[in-house]
Amino acid sequence: MRVVLTGFMGTGKTAVGRRLAARLGRDLLDTDALIERSVGRSVRDIFASEGEASFRERERRAVQEACAAGDVVISTGGGTLTDERSFAALREAGLLVCLTASPRAIARRVRATVAERPLLAGHPSLSGRIRELLDARAAVYARVPFQVDTSSLTVEQVVDAIVAQLERVEAATARAAGGS
Repeated sequence: MRVVLTGFMGTGKTAVGRRLAARLGRDLLDTDALIERSVGRSVRDIFASEGEASFRERERRAVQEACAAGDVVISTGGGTLTDERSFAALREAGLLVCLTASPRAIARRVRATVAERPLLAGHPSLSGRIRELLDARAAVYARVPFQVDTSSLTVEQVVDAIVAQLERVEAATARAAGGS
């Protein structure tokens, strides 16, 4: 079963994805990396030259590519779920996990990379912009039933929680398939 990591930027999707993939012995497919590889430019450059709508279309194709892979760990961009087609594809792909964190934790984690984050770069208040985006996406993230707040957890603790949930889901799926 695929594991799909989603959530706001700075919640740990990349770090958790790497560790989770290693623990499960699976490949990690990062949708932003798939886009950058196919276009030959960074996400920041795509946003700057083509705009967010064009980026979201490219992201939709990257989601389809990742969902067509076997049992992998998929890490998505922070806004991926705002596209209903991407949300539906990822929900059907396997265990969908939303990583969350407090605005303060997110600001601390992304401060050094703000210039590389198109939706944060150039805003006068990092914390204010993070809260604004979190508020705008709150309803979308709330649709994901399994959430892990990474604010005060280590990467290993987050991975442990995801592995435990994956084992529960796989056991339930096996019972249902067996008719018991």
